[in-house]
Amino acid sequence: MSDEPLAIDIDSAPEATRRRVRCRLCGRLLTGVESRRTGLGPSCDAKLHPPGPDIRTRRHEVDQDTLPGT
Repeated sequence: MSDEPLAIDIDSAPEATRRRVRCRLCGRLLTGVESRRTGLGPSCDAKLHPPGPDIRTRRHEVDQDTLPGT
């Protein structure tokens, strides 16, 4: 036998042996790897962390005076 430890991939464990993780906001069972890490489902995460405003929608044209001497 070798002295090397066995490598076990935690994310590929069968569903029956995986620990059940529930959403911290709504309590639903989480299945996605990223959702399980954060503890929030996709819809609850979107509620708590909405995307920032798009800078392109805030731009507008401004009337400017001509430069003197031109």
